Amino acid sequence: MKHYSSQNFKRSKLSLLFAGLSLCASSSLFAQEEGQNLKTQDSITLEQELKGKKNGSDRNVMLNASSNSGPRDVNIGLPGSVGGITILENDLPVVYLFWPELPNKTWRQSVSLQKTGLLKMDELAGTMGDLGFAVNSYTQTGTEEFKIKGKLTGSHFGWFQGDLNVSGPISENGWSYTAGAFVNFDPSTYDLGYNNYADQTKIFRAGITKRFKEGKGEFNISYKYADSYTTTNYAVIEYGPDGEANEIDGFKIGRDSYIVRDGKVRFKDVDGGDYYWASMDGKDNTNTSHNVDIFGNYLMDSGWNFKYSTRLHLAKASLLNIIPISIFNADAADGYKIASTGETYTGAVGTQLGMNSPEISTTAIMGRFSINKKIEDHDVTLGILEQYYDIDNYLSNRALFYQTVENQPQRLISPSTDEYGFYGYNGGAEFHTGIENKLAVYASDDWQVSDRFKLNYGIFFRHHHIDGEYSLQQRGIDFTIQDAEKTPINQNWFNIAGKINASYNITKKFGVLANFQYTEENGRLERYSANLTPNTTTSKSPLGAAGIFYNGDWVSLVSQVTYLTKNNYLKRFNLVNPQNNSETQQTTTYYDIETLGWTTDVVLTPFKGFSFHGLLTVQDPKYKDFTFNAFGNKYDFSDKTVLEISKVLIELDPSYTYKDWKVWASFRYFSEQYANINNALTFAPRWENFGGVNYKLNDHLNFGLTLVNFLNQVGAKGTINGAELIEDPAPYYGRLLTSSYIRPFTAQLSVGFNF
Repeated sequence: MKHYSSQNFKRSKLSLLFAGLSLCASSSLFAQEEGQNLKTQDSITLEQELKGKKNGSDRNVMLNASSNSGPRDVNIGLPGSVGGITILENDLPVVYLFWPELPNKTWRQSVSLQKTGLLKMDELAGTMGDLGFAVNSYTQTGTEEFKIKGKLTGSHFGWFQGDLNVSGPISENGWSYTAGAFVNFDPSTYDLGYNNYADQTKIFRAGITKRFKEGKGEFNISYKYADSYTTTNYAVIEYGPDGEANEIDGFKIGRDSYIVRDGKVRFKDVDGGDYYWASMDGKDNTNTSHNVDIFGNYLMDSGWNFKYSTRLHLAKASLLNIIPISIFNADAADGYKIASTGETYTGAVGTQLGMNSPEISTTAIMGRFSINKKIEDHDVTLGILEQYYDIDNYLSNRALFYQTVENQPQRLISPSTDEYGFYGYNGGAEFHTGIENKLAVYASDDWQVSDRFKLNYGIFFRHHHIDGEYSLQQRGIDFTIQDAEKTPINQNWFNIAGKINASYNITKKFGVLANFQYTEENGRLERYSANLTPNTTTSKSPLGAAGIFYNGDWVSLVSQVTYLTKNNYLKRFNLVNPQNNSETQQTTTYYDIETLGWTTDVVLTPFKGFSFHGLLTVQDPKYKDFTFNAFGNKYDFSDKTVLEISKVLIELDPSYTYKDWKVWASFRYFSEQYANINNALTFAPRWENFGGVNYKLNDHLNFGLTLVNFLNQVGAKGTINGAELIEDPAPYYGRLLTSSYIRPFTAQLSVGFNF
């Protein structure tokens, strides 16, 4: 049952969107714009960049050193989103918000996508009003001839992925069909105690296409069903004086599991007050969704190309996460016992936080409508973007517990826990409910001012409405949403975004460029989850860049300096008292970030078949206005370097093609990263590396071998959980800590077919 007002507003928005869906279905529209296929190695050339291609360099975005489940984040000098890089399908986000439905729970790279590429930052700012890069993909539509394509992939760890798409004609008057199935059974690189797979995902698609005569356009209806659960693992490391992450006896980084071996956590539901057990591989961690897209285009007699893409997305989102907080030592007098046997336990004890959001109902209705036309030296686009989102009683139940520090740990009972080994029920539990609506208009123009001068500019206006409820009541074991006093939310914001990109050729091969973009945002419902009124001050993100480019016969180069700021970041910490590591506190704070960077990107093709892409980034991201209180102390981290971001980044991507063979490699260097916000703890520099061989047997069959971390680097990355407030690193040398990590050496073999 809804607990918020403005039902008339909600119904009117639903009517508007369904009217839009009906309009699109009855209008004969849409031809998908050309985009690059997501290539494994090739970077966009400077000529493509300066000609204003919509899809920018893919930057090996699907080569993810952490997992197979989604694209990697592309560094822009700011902290990455919890949900990772933005993912679009048919020009709309695959999920409205990454929490509680992560994008990789409903989208995977697949043969049922006919195009995939990386959308440049200015294009995302100009069409979505958002900051960052985005993966943009397009659904495979029906084909005029029968086609079947697929890919089978596996690894020496037992990973299996099957991917198949079939398409063909229905009738001679332009109707055709498409259908696809994607299944993923991935054990990752470690053995769980409770399931064979760390990622089990199934996605099924079906669609119908109508093409119109004389190339006027096409109309598509596409349905997608997704069912997915994924698990996140951590590593136990011994921390060294130079930021080394050393393996300990009995625990191999990336090969062992730090998830409690039965995969179960006991919670008290804030929606009703009942205790229950949640399983990492059960319904409490499984996301299911239904997705209907209607998209197409119609080329009008006036020359305007009318394009549309609409979506209805219904999901039941469940999340179960276990996050390491700290590790300490216990002796016999502390009274720790193994829960399953009652045996006394002494040694290292891990404190774990369990969070569960069970079956949260979400509805998203989206639509993008645009017209585009080439008018002399101008390429003009006008568009409307509508996004409606309804989340019904979002909640996050919380519980703390102790476990042994080993591969496949065992749960512990102590004098401070209940009989099952849990305590701290619903401290920091989250709750909100309501709707969001974003209605935006945008316009852009690619203007070829002269043979030497090109200008690309655009403007984006958005109205953002939030209507719902949250609770300021103190969280704890007695907190329930039925008994909690509700506080209404009714917010309206107007945001603006825009871009200006200019390039000027001083000579035929050499020139200068300058870019500026600006985005704004305020709050979302997600900010109202805790028992405090969030700061919804407008977050502004101006970005300016200037540089040079050169396009020679065998070298293309661009080098530019970039300045970027963003204010009003929200961060929720699970802090550990540096004076008493068994004492924890949850803290919410807001801060700003400023970053200055210099980037040089080069593509070399010195002889036939060989290509080399190199990227060097030097940056200095700093926290600004970053203060908060915890454990009776005031902390100020202003001017500290931002967590998890290296100041020097290098990418080296050589490849060589000879006849039907291609050999390639990709190396990424990350300089020292800070592992806590005080900059006292660091992780040593590291290399991520990939390589492979591709062979095309004929037009119908190809093979690929991909090696992940073929140099077999062992190391940790990310942050050190529970160490946010540490000032002196010396006491941490030799201590056991937890962190995320890069995957160990993995060999992956794929077979692709196309008939």
